[in-house]
Amino acid sequence: MSKSLPPLNPINVSIFVGLPIAALILVPAWGIYHGFSVAQWLWALAFLYLNGMSITGGYHRLWSHKAYEAHPALKWFFALWGAGALQNSILIWSSDHRRHHRHVDDNDKDPYSAGRGLWFSHMGWMLREYRSNEPDFRNATDLQADPIVMFQHRHYIALTVLMNVGAPLLLGLALGDVIGTLLLVGLLRLVVNHHFTFFINSLAHFWGRRPYTEENSARDNDLLAFLTYGEGYHNFHHLFARDYRNGIRWWHWDPTKWMINLCSRLGLASNLHREPNFRIQRAILDTQFRKARTALASTRDDGSLLGALEREYQLYKESINTWASLQAERVERKKSALGDALGEKKLQLADKWEKAALRTKLQALEYSMLMQRKRLELLIAQVRLQSQPA
Repeated sequence: MSKSLPPLNPINVSIFVGLPIAALILVPAWGIYHGFSVAQWLWALAFLYLNGMSITGGYHRLWSHKAYEAHPALKWFFALWGAGALQNSILIWSSDHRRHHRHVDDNDKDPYSAGRGLWFSHMGWMLREYRSNEPDFRNATDLQADPIVMFQHRHYIALTVLMNVGAPLLLGLALGDVIGTLLLVGLLRLVVNHHFTFFINSLAHFWGRRPYTEENSARDNDLLAFLTYGEGYHNFHHLFARDYRNGIRWWHWDPTKWMINLCSRLGLASNLHREPNFRIQRAILDTQFRKARTALASTRDDGSLLGALEREYQLYKESINTWASLQAERVERKKSALGDALGEKKLQLADKWEKAALRTKLQALEYSMLMQRKRLELLIAQVRLQSQPA
């Protein structure tokens, strides 16, 4: 006998099913009957980015993962425009998201587990009273101590009405078309922003690359990154969640990263966390070695490819051991400097020298690992070529 589904959540159904249906009918109808101005389209795009990046930069990278620290003015900005995204309060959103990361792909504990299907992870999880949706703020005591978070949580309904109805209404009065502005800037923008965000929970766990880890379903996808303000580099994010960047290369489309970086230059953000490049390279190589071993297991090899792989793996382990030794050496020298009678000044000089020396050694290690990545790619290509039927 199949399990009966939990009851529908009428509020969420009206929001996530009713509003898209209304947008599909009303926006084209008004466009045909009256038309929309260029200014209305531009304001809709502006609101879309303000809402979307308040979710990605605020709800997600700031509050959920503590990837950086923000000035109160920036936090208020995110709290207000985040309420306009109509995706629940910071407290509820971040608590759910932390559970998602802790229990990713666990169908019982991950609120929007991809293991339960594309529809469920996209929006089905919100439409019914699933047990995994029950609030549990034990993982968010830090957020409960944040007055801005709690103000938004207590006054969430008023704030979301203000940002979704009040702001477009005032804008409509200024533009001379209240109905058109409410439909475009209020309704259509909201629906589009919802589904762009939902793509990260759904498509980004089904479609794309997994260069950093294959331990979970999260994937990197350049198209999704473009649609989601940089959040589409999801495989990286699930392994290095505290990094304020999702797209780590200069060419990666990540406007949220650029916004946070700009805010740090303006004094509105600080302590931006960046994962050391060596650890990122290590994750890529770990994944490549697993892929190579899997590929070799399914091909006829005379031992030469396996031997080459093992030699590369030994070089890799030597690099890891060298990294660990450098870190341990640095810690020991810091301890000895702290115990010295010259105190803080000597520590600062020693630390400066250590950082320069360590940076040089790490750069050499990173270059060595980059070259090893290229050799592994060639090795994997050879394995695939050999596995092809004659």
